[in-house]
Amino acid sequence: MAVGDLKTDKGVKDLNAYLADRSYIEGWQPSQADVAVIEALGKEPNSSNPHVLRWYTHIKSYDLNTLPGEKKAPAILANSHSSQATTPAADAAEDGDDVDLFASDEEESTEAAKIREERLKAYAEKKSKKPAIIAKSSIVLEVKPWGDETDMKKMEEAVRSIKMDGLIWGASKLVAVGYGIQKLQIMCVIEDEKVSVDFLVEKIQEFEDLVQSVDIASFNKI
Repeated sequence: MAVGDLKTDKGVKDLNAYLADRSYIEGWQPSQADVAVIEALGKEPNSSNPHVLRWYTHIKSYDLNTLPGEKKAPAILANSHSSQATTPAADAAEDGDDVDLFASDEEESTEAAKIREERLKAYAEKKSKKPAIIAKSSIVLEVKPWGDETDMKKMEEAVRSIKMDGLIWGASKLVAVGYGIQKLQIMCVIEDEKVSVDFLVEKIQEFEDLVQSVDIASFNKI
C-alpha cells in the first residue's frame, strides 16, 4: 500500500493502516528501516493511531544503533528535507500523489525469504526433536492372601520386589475382607509398550506361599 508524507495526519494514518497486520516496517525482525521511519515521524504518535503507537513503543525499547541492516529511508523520506527536490518522488508528493514508501527491492525480498526459510528450518528441527508421547496406564491391583495368618507386610515386600523397565510402584493399603482377613491394594504405573499387565499378575502369583490370587481393581490410561 501507499503511504503519504509522515509529517501529515494523512501520512500517519496511512502508516497506521500499513502496520495493522505487521510488526515491523520490513521483514520479520526490527531493523534500520524501522529506525528510518521513526526519524521521519519526528515525534511519538498518539493513541488515535494505535498500530503506529504500538510499533513505535516496541521499536523504541531497542538500542536503535544495534539494529541490523542499512538505514535507507524510502524515497519520499529521503527527499523530505530537500527544499529543491526535483526527483519523481518529490514531484509526486507536490502533486498530492501517495508514494509507496515500503516497496521492497530485490535485496530486501531475498533477505526476508532467507529469514523465513531459517525460521521454518528451526521450527522443523525443534518439532523433530520433540519427544514422542509415551502411553502409560495407572493400575490398582488387589492381592489376596490365603488366610488371616499370611504376613501381609512380607506379601507387600514380595510384590514390590518385582522390578521391570517401565514399572513404578505407588501407594498401597490393606483392606478388610472379613473374618480377620485383609487384602493388599497397591497402585502402580506402567508404560504400555514395556509392561504387560497379564505378565505382571503372573509374576505376583508366583509368590505361591503368600498370594492366593490377584485382581485388577481399576485400570486407567494416562
